[in-house]
Amino acid sequence: MRLNIRVVALCVALLVNQGTSAAESPQRWVSAGGAVSEWVSVLGGESKLVGVDTTSQHPESLRALPSVGYQRQLSAEGVLSLRPQILVGTEEMGPPPVLAQIRSAGVQVELFSATPDLLALQGNLRHLGQLLGAEAEAARLFDLYQKQLIQQQARVAAAQRKQKAPGVLLLVGSSGGKPLVAGKGTSADWLLQQAGGHNLATHNGYKSFSVETLAGLNPQVLVFADRALSGEEARAALFRENPILSSTQAARDGRVIELDPTLLVGGLGPRLPQSLVTLTAGFYPAASATAP
Repeated sequence: MRLNIRVVALCVALLVNQGTSAAESPQRWVSAGGAVSEWVSVLGGESKLVGVDTTSQHPESLRALPSVGYQRQLSAEGVLSLRPQILVGTEEMGPPPVLAQIRSAGVQVELFSATPDLLALQGNLRHLGQLLGAEAEAARLFDLYQKQLIQQQARVAAAQRKQKAPGVLLLVGSSGGKPLVAGKGTSADWLLQQAGGHNLATHNGYKSFSVETLAGLNPQVLVFADRALSGEEARAALFRENPILSSTQAARDGRVIELDPTLLVGGLGPRLPQSLVTLTAGFYPAASATAP
């Protein structure tokens, strides 16, 4: 049986193109930004990672990879020493002159949005899916994320039928030192709102305030994220370094909740929906106690 020469030629061309595409696809990745690195892993790209920044702590296996330092303070030498073909991160990544150096060395630099909203997440997942050849999985994960947030909204609505939204402050610090307060337009503010809390901070971004001012706001719930310590050690350091916070209603009622600081880096990450469930339980203890 004679094969059509055109068909054979077409098949050969397709095979060649697929091989070329696979060869050109970046195989050595460096990722900077906790959420971005987590999504790379979830989308099946962890084996391509040759280095990550200090905020990329999840999954735990990423901690064994070489570190390129903090995402905002990268060095061209540190990144290039890992011989990456691609560097991924959000617009928080920098500084810009270093990114320019890395680009000039022939490394592909891809920036993603750190904006805490679903539209930005959808764009991030679509972009990452294309880079990893996992478009279908990226679309599936975004659909699942949306469904989880719809369930979360229903959870909060049910809780608020029994209890008013608590006034909350979210503090970010290191070893209990003078903390920054999470204001509007931050991932932290998005997290508090989605969990059903009322953020008492009205400024934009992260700002430092006197602890007297914070205590004067008298939050019903304190959420804290410590970049250096965790657990009871972090809690003790917060009140040791800022003793006036002990006078707040949150401290008196024992409503002080620890948050993993890496959840706040790199936009909306895959662990946030479960973190919202935990926060909502802390914001609405009565509702959680009666939940089936």
